[in-house]
Amino acid sequence: MEGCSYALFSAQYPPHMGGIESFTQGLASALVERGNDVLVVTNDTDGVGSGIVRERGVDVARLPCRPLIGGRLPLALHNASCSEVLSEVSKRKLDGVLVNARFYPHSLLGMRVAREHGLSPVVLDHGSAYLTFGNPVLDVGVRMWEHVITMMGKSYGPRYYGISEKSVDWLRAFGIRACGVIPNAIDAASYRGSASSRDFRGELGVAGSAPLVVFVGRLIPEKGVRSIIEASRDKSLAAFGVTFVLAGDGPLAGEVRAAEGGALRWVGRLSREDTAALLLQANLLCLPSRSEGFSTTLLEAASCACPALVTDVGGARELIPDGSYGKIMADASSRSIVRDIVALLERRENLAAMGRRGQRLVSELFSWDNTARAIEQACL
Repeated sequence: MEGCSYALFSAQYPPHMGGIESFTQGLASALVERGNDVLVVTNDTDGVGSGIVRERGVDVARLPCRPLIGGRLPLALHNASCSEVLSEVSKRKLDGVLVNARFYPHSLLGMRVAREHGLSPVVLDHGSAYLTFGNPVLDVGVRMWEHVITMMGKSYGPRYYGISEKSVDWLRAFGIRACGVIPNAIDAASYRGSASSRDFRGELGVAGSAPLVVFVGRLIPEKGVRSIIEASRDKSLAAFGVTFVLAGDGPLAGEVRAAEGGALRWVGRLSREDTAALLLQANLLCLPSRSEGFSTTLLEAASCACPALVTDVGGARELIPDGSYGKIMADASSRSIVRDIVALLERRENLAAMGRRGQRLVSELFSWDNTARAIEQACL
């Protein structure tokens, strides 16, 4: 189905950084390349300016908003500027509406716009567990919020999909039977080719033969950052000369900085190009996350032939169908991290082969063109 007009609703969008943001941008570009017109409707979380602008062949409509909880929950401001943008959106001829995630007020807006155009919205869920902010009281409220807003969304009669099999399973917790999986994607060759010339081993004084284990992501508790810090102090890993390199920023940056030295290094938040360079130089990606819809970092690592050690989260079993592609941990504890890294390093000669298998898999199955085709079919 080519030559159609699609609206993609995403509560946040670049320059704001995150998995859903990157997915929406990548999907929009792929749909345009396939001859479609694409309008992304989002919030002006980063203060770029409200209105509709053209970016990379995609029309981006940004609504004025109040970025609550550090921008993680943007609420549109219902003022004259917002009404003007939404009026322009309503005038567009649309053949399909995709709503990324089901639990934002912005998600309900997307479903409402779909109904105004006589369309059944397609809702793509990107989670595999409840949202968490690391605050027990707040997290209880967030769980209630998820159920209430999901119930409100059901009234629009959307067709639900999951970004991974884990997401499909998770939707059952809300009484939703998903229509299928529309996976995350990456242009593997382009990503690999974008790598900068930065020499991380040289900068950090890590010998070329020493095992380099990397983490890439937000420094938040649910990503398992504290388990990595603890694992970096283990003597059994020191015997192998393992160096952990953490790339990212977030609330736990202070703890990471305090733990730096010896087997743990922190390089801060990296650009896309520097991240690719780091993954190309690494022996293993370690991602002990509590929840992922379909981790973009896993796709990036596979593109760079870097095998992954990851918890059983969204995307893990798609990219690691068996032990010849990587390793899925039993849990996110430091004990599991240490045990599994030791097991992998005892047969270190297998790591490169794991990486090559993963690279072939991601190149063949997880292209943006495949995902764009799936969106087109879902919107029929």
